[in-house]
Amino acid sequence: MASISGTAIATFARPQFAARAQVVKGFSGLKSVSFSIQRNGFPSVRLQPAPRRFQVSCAAKPETVQKVCEIVKKQLALSDDTPVTGESKFSALGADSLDTVEIVMGLEEAFEISVEEESAQSITTVQDAADLIEKLVEAKSS
Repeated sequence: MASISGTAIATFARPQFAARAQVVKGFSGLKSVSFSIQRNGFPSVRLQPAPRRFQVSCAAKPETVQKVCEIVKKQLALSDDTPVTGESKFSALGADSLDTVEIVMGLEEAFEISVEEESAQSITTVQDAADLIEKLVEAKSS
């Protein structure tokens, strides 16, 4: 049996099968990979995913998210007691496609940016909008 960990390989197979073992690079997110050769000569492969240790997030600044929440509330005429957070989906807040276009237009005006149509179509949550705004504002100032 052979097992791979990262870019190293350890072989515990008979010598005639050791020549077939290769060093494998680029296993991302795998804890271990093991190869074994059964009696009938057919190899089997078992992959075990590694547990997630951390997650990288490119979240927008809290003040940007808050401003987007306020604009969404205004555009959808939501009451003050209606909770709107970064995780809020426009559809869950009652927005249809026309409402979403109006939200994007309101965001463009408030942040003095221009949002491409393809980018606008990918926005489904307040956080998506805030992240896109941060990216566009940064690109504009560069």
